[in-house]
Amino acid sequence: MWVGENRINNLFDACQELKISNPLFVTDKDLINLDMIKQIIQDLKKKFNNLEIFSNFSGNPIGENVEEGVKVYNKSNCDGVIAIGGGSALDVGKAVAFMCGQERPIWDFEDIGDYWKRAASSKIPSIIAIPTTAGTGSETGRASAIINKDTGVKKIIFHPKLLPSIVILDPILTIDLSPKLTAATGMDALAHNLEAFCAPGFHPMANGIAIEGIKL
Repeated sequence: MWVGENRINNLFDACQELKISNPLFVTDKDLINLDMIKQIIQDLKKKFNNLEIFSNFSGNPIGENVEEGVKVYNKSNCDGVIAIGGGSALDVGKAVAFMCGQERPIWDFEDIGDYWKRAASSKIPSIIAIPTTAGTGSETGRASAIINKDTGVKKIIFHPKLLPSIVILDPILTIDLSPKLTAATGMDALAHNLEAFCAPGFHPMANGIAIEGIKL
């Protein structure tokens, strides 16, 4: 986890460390229009021969969004994913990286028992996650939340390699958020901590983290 102001400037270094030479840049259709994201893309294009971008999704992504992203990834012969944005962008980026080499449908990897063992682990590329909000925690998780449009149910897709290889936490990236979105993501973080604290499955470490999170 790379933490600090302007650590976004080390994004290319992160790619080099993970031997990513042809990344898929994943962000949502709203963030793609921000000057901040445009500048990041412009800087990366100076350093990569090719930078494919996927942003055709918004909040609460569905399975079809992931399928479209996988097609872009494979068509361009990408070898890693850079996911930047809020929880939706990070979840889509992680899911695209996970599914790019799988033959089963994404729903076969729901977080049930050992379903994750069905996946071809060796075909899951490296993921770099860059959150622009403080709330969802997707950058630290081994799962993606994706909606099954046929059932209308949000499913948790799990695999240990969904945990990003490198996370860049740069507080500068949160400055352009609107007050409304900043408050909403703060409430999201509070809800996560309350849920962990109130869950029937008690664990002292989880409780300790939840209490400190609530204080923040």
